[in-house]
Amino acid sequence: MERGPAIFAGVVFVLFGGALLAWTASQVCHRRPVAQGVSPVSSAAVATVAAALALLLGAWCLTRA
Repeated sequence: MERGPAIFAGVVFVLFGGALLAWTASQVCHRRPVAQGVSPVSSAAVATVAAALALLLGAWCLTRA
C-alpha cells in the first residue's frame, strides 16, 4: 500500500530535478540569467544545488519503494 505514493513522489522529484538541471544548463550555455536581479554565478549555483537535491530525494524515494 505504501509503494504507490513512494514511487509517485520519487518520479515527481526525479522529473523536477532533471528538468531544473536541464533548464539551468541551457540558460548557462546561452549566457542568459537564471534569475533576474541576482548574480549569475550564485543563481546558477543555487539552481544546480536544488536540482541535485531533488534528484537525490527522488532516488531515495525510489529505493524505498
